[in-house]
Amino acid sequence: MTNSTIDNSQRTAAKVAGLSYLFTMAIVVFANYVLLNPLIVPGNAVETARNIVAHETQFRITATCFLFYSAGVVVLLTALYVILKPINPGLTLVGALFRLVFALLWLLTTLNMLGALRHLGSASYLQVFEADRLQTLARLHLAANFDDYYVGLPFFGLAATVCSYLWLKSGYIPRALAAFGVISSAWCVICAFVFLIFPHFNKIVNDYWFDSPMALFEMVLSFWLLFKGLRSPGIAEPVLTRS
Repeated sequence: MTNSTIDNSQRTAAKVAGLSYLFTMAIVVFANYVLLNPLIVPGNAVETARNIVAHETQFRITATCFLFYSAGVVVLLTALYVILKPINPGLTLVGALFRLVFALLWLLTTLNMLGALRHLGSASYLQVFEADRLQTLARLHLAANFDDYYVGLPFFGLAATVCSYLWLKSGYIPRALAAFGVISSAWCVICAFVFLIFPHFNKIVNDYWFDSPMALFEMVLSFWLLFKGLRSPGIAEPVLTRS
């Protein structure tokens, strides 16, 4: 059952959701690909540890970016809850909780990074360990970020699937866009679960393809919400006719 009117709180929430989508996407891409990845040397814990120690501030900024990302996801799920609650309060709450789990797992990522930094510190109690062991332990902490993400990904995909279904039911955005959201999000959920069971699945389907279609949907949706806003459910979409 859908409402025939859209109130001001929903319209405001749509703008907040659009900004939150873009903010969280931009900050996580910046943190991972601009700040963190250049410090990691694949297969070499020693060089990775040296890079982290030499660029500790950059490493700490990355951890802080992940905190901002987690906070941005909480803002996003709140805005989506305000928008979609009139469509189905129960499903909207489920979607919000799924996304909250994903946000909390990013806090673990920040803790992993701080743990890695602690192993590379100069505290006296670390002197009982050899340097190479501490460097390996630090690298293990960073490797745990990979697990955090792929444990959280099914929850992220489920949240997006539920919200996309509600977008489809609401009529607030074009049905074609909402349908693409349902398909791309469900695809992400399937890939995530299969990958957790069969870790070599990414040799068949590149892991970038797990969530890229869903990310594309959310990017388009964010611009729609910012520049078009919510459509009245009573407005029918134009139908092409032959002249």
